[in-house]
Amino acid sequence: DVQLVESGGGSVQAGESLRLSCTTSGYTCRDCCTGWFRQAPGKEREGLAAIDSDGTIAYAVYVEGRFTISKDNAKNTLTLQMDSLKPEDTAMYYCAADPGPYGGSTPPPADYFGHWGQGTQVTVS
Repeated sequence: DVQLVESGGGSVQAGESLRLSCTTSGYTCRDCCTGWFRQAPGKEREGLAAIDSDGTIAYAVYVEGRFTISKDNAKNTLTLQMDSLKPEDTAMYYCAADPGPYGGSTPPPADYFGHWGQGTQVTVS
């Protein structure tokens, strides 16, 4: 059974940083496309960043320059470094994975991914 588990969320002040992690178990994700999403109350889930199976990285324009995605295949861990956080970044953050490649220049849409974590809350005030 595939499992993705996010961690690292919390409450911070505007301008501060957080580092989210997502560990996968149940299968090896070396050939996966993996990504980060978020969903605020009353809003649709939106893609933030993704790493394709060939290592290509794509960011959504509204986080590029502030968020950095990385992946450690040896540890099956996906990371999202979030800097200069803003109140509008407040949301539940999710990681997702699916066999790649996706091949796009922007993060895949949510319905591309078949495996999701349970989410970790980020609150910026």
